[in-house]
Order: sequence, then structure tokens, then C-alpha cells
Amino acid sequence: MSRLLSWLVRAVWSWARRHADIRPGTRAARRFARYGPGTSIAFPVATVFGEPWIELGAHTILGADITLTAGMMPGLDLGSTPYIRIGDGCTIGRGSHIVAHRSIEIGDDVFAGPYVYITDQNHVYSDVEVPVGRQWPADAPVCVAAGSWIGANAVILPGVRLGRNCVVAAGSVVRPGSYPDHSVIAGVPGRVVRRYDPETGWTPPLRGAGGQPDHRCPQV
Repeated sequence: MSRLLSWLVRAVWSWARRHADIRPGTRAARRFARYGPGTSIAFPVATVFGEPWIELGAHTILGADITLTAGMMPGLDLGSTPYIRIGDGCTIGRGSHIVAHRSIEIGDDVFAGPYVYITDQNHVYSDVEVPVGRQWPADAPVCVAAGSWIGANAVILPGVRLGRNCVVAAGSVVRPGSYPDHSVIAGVPGRVVRRYDPETGWTPPLRGAGGQPDHRCPQV
């Protein structure tokens, strides 16, 4: 009996993984302000609310266990302006969190690895007499321009403005500020470690720029 039950659970779960994603035209998709053609949110989701203030472009894929929220809690009236806009052709890795209380904009063709955290709100600690979690948080809009890549486990803090085709290294924490197009941000806290200039190229130069790098594994 236990083997049969185990097989049944696995079979149902496997079927759900293949067929229970949120697709255009479904009741769940119609709750969003926009849900583009070819877009999908994989099953299972972790937490999704505030859909009327979330716009998803066309052919965008959000991985399983995603958190996608607008506002402090479900059931709030957030007005007429979307809080989250994700463009066309994006991929957001499984287990990622996009948490908006003011404005998060992600351009077209942005790719994010698993377990990325993007938020436009953070706790403050200016009042030393009040627990940090009970102080009113601070908001600042976030913008990730088109063509950027965000590595696994990276954190994008409120007030970040990433330019076009930027790279955020895995595990980095990107601080508030504007980052130019074609820059590479790495570290905790994140800083620009490489930039591209149309006249001089990459600074510092890319590894292997003078020839083909050796990808062979050394013999042990």
C-alpha cells in the first residue's frame, strides 16, 4: 500500500509539474494587469499576490517556487499604476523573489539565475529606540534595463538602476545607484569590476582576448 501511495503521489506531482503552470488565458493569468502570449509561471509557485498591478510581457518564463508580489499584502487597492513590469523574452530562475512596494521595472531579454532577490523596499534603523522590523521601511524604484544577466543568489537592493546589457555576478549584493550600460558588477557590496567603452573596448580586458583560452581539464 505504501509503495502504491508513493507512486501515486509522484505521478500526480509529475503531472502537475508538466500541466499546472500558469499560462495565458487561464483564470490565474487573467488576474494580472498584463500576461503576454507564450508566458508561463512554473508550478509550484511560492507566493503570488497583487496581480492587478503586475505586467508580464510576451514569451517570459518564471521558474518554480517564485515569489512575485505587489504591495504589503493581498487585497490592497494600489491605485492605477503597475508596481511590477517585466518585459518580453525574460527568464527568471526558480526560487527567485521579486517584491515590489513602489516600482520594479525589468526590461526585455533579462535573464536571472535561480534564487535572485529583487526588491524596492528595505528596513531602516535610524530610530535606535524602536526595533528595526517595526520601523517604517524606505522605498526606492528599481530598474533593470534590457539585455542584462543576473547571476544566481544575487540581491538587487532598492534604488538600483542597471544599464543595458549589464552583468551581476552570482552572489553579489548590488547597492543603490546607477550602473552604466555594459558593466559587470561583482562582490559584497557590489562594485563595477569591468566596463565596456566603444573606443577602447573592455576595461580591464576580457580573459583570453589575445587568443583562444585553453578549456581542457588538466590531467590528474
